[in-house]
Amino acid sequence: MPSRTPTALWAQQFRRSPASRTSLQDQIRQMLVAAILDGQLSADTTLPSSRELADQLGVARNTVVLAYQILVEEGYLVSRERSGHFVNPEMLEGLPGFGAAPPAPSTFPEGDAPIRPDWPQRIAHPPSGQRNIVKPANWQRYEFPFVYGQFDQSLFPANDWRECCLKALSVIEIRNWAPDLIERDDDSLIQQIRTRVLPRRGVFAMPDEIIITNGCQQALYLIADLLCGRDTTVGFENPGYPDARNIFENRNTRLLPLPVDDNGIAPDALGDSLARCDYVYVTPSHQCPTTATMPLERRCALLDCAQRHDFVIIEDDYESENTFSGTPHPALKSLDRADRVIYVGSLSKTFAPGLRLGYVVGPRELTRELRALRRLMVRHPVAYVQRAFAAFLALGHHDALLRRLAHEYSERSRALTAALDAHLPEVRYVPVTGGASCWVEGPPWLDAERLAADAQTVGVLIEPGGVFFMSEVNARRYFRMGFSAIPLGRIEPGVRALAQCVHGQQPVG
Repeated sequence: MPSRTPTALWAQQFRRSPASRTSLQDQIRQMLVAAILDGQLSADTTLPSSRELADQLGVARNTVVLAYQILVEEGYLVSRERSGHFVNPEMLEGLPGFGAAPPAPSTFPEGDAPIRPDWPQRIAHPPSGQRNIVKPANWQRYEFPFVYGQFDQSLFPANDWRECCLKALSVIEIRNWAPDLIERDDDSLIQQIRTRVLPRRGVFAMPDEIIITNGCQQALYLIADLLCGRDTTVGFENPGYPDARNIFENRNTRLLPLPVDDNGIAPDALGDSLARCDYVYVTPSHQCPTTATMPLERRCALLDCAQRHDFVIIEDDYESENTFSGTPHPALKSLDRADRVIYVGSLSKTFAPGLRLGYVVGPRELTRELRALRRLMVRHPVAYVQRAFAAFLALGHHDALLRRLAHEYSERSRALTAALDAHLPEVRYVPVTGGASCWVEGPPWLDAERLAADAQTVGVLIEPGGVFFMSEVNARRYFRMGFSAIPLGRIEPGVRALAQCVHGQQPVG
């Protein structure tokens, strides 16, 4: 005989939150599904009538009726005429362990204790021990988040992205992305990168010379895993991108620091060092973290060095689209005539970093092996996201977004540098011509680590610069201020609050 659920159960299970962005109908469905899948409701359990449950939960009856209807369609419930709604026994029978006796606990002879693996001893090179950029997980709750590479909800094109996601969910489109692509990528996204993204950088490539990755991060990991080992030397900008440095170090690669100035690395002054390299990692469009742009003369000189000393350049063009002039600088790859540049780009950094979409452009011999290596890791990035982003590019939404971001970031950068001039005249910063951050050098007595901790207590988030250097000696006075996630109106008061923390460190006398 069917059992009935106790009326108190639903009052305990349902926690109506006014701050929740989930509809009441969805909250009720989630509550019922969880109760079924967690085993709280047995087969053929009778659910309360729609009126009764609505009264218990304090919602409209139609909300419960619609939730019941959807759960019937999905097979969680069955509706019996004149009897009500019941938990579908077939749904429970399909669950692992249904009807089976619980497993007996493991037992050991008396006096013996289980011997557990010594995990710290087994993990030869723990990645968690590497130096990384650290941001508070709740950074959005801070009043003045000068953090880099984060999302600003006010600038997100929600309607445009929703349109593209719905297009990708049409019956015809589902047939394109639902199957396992194995080593392939979405053809429409590859075509959009070839015809809409790369030409702006002066880069032309065939479809088999492009591979999609889960952001620039995976692209660099694939390249390092395929090409680097104990006997490999990689020239690396100093200061430079910590995650890329950690990736190469994780492959036991020898890293050779290449100092940067206001124009990036200087190939003519680094000839002897470059001659020792197998690969050289650079961020020429906006050097990470200084934002310096490498001029054309240096780019040509670097390519000449690569030819003369037989090394390959890894160009990380992570921020190529963020330029205030409207005309991106030509990529190093666009000047390459000898397949000596592996080009890494991002599609999602300016849009939504959480989407994790990047790509690599290189000779087909390389991309073929990268594809085979990627198959061992993740097969391919999520095909649905690839399809939706292809539509985002094809419909012109991405170009429109870049124009809006260029205008907004230009205003924010001017507000930031003006506030630094007004409240912190003792610091030096690299002029901002694009991107979404400002690299600041404080006076010799400044400790940026301590500054970041002090500033956090008054709602200001900055990024200490020491992590960007291979050695933190003489690097403690540097810090980075991002402006992609902070509203324009909060920049000046945020800098003013930061200035008070800086002045609190100033020596007396």
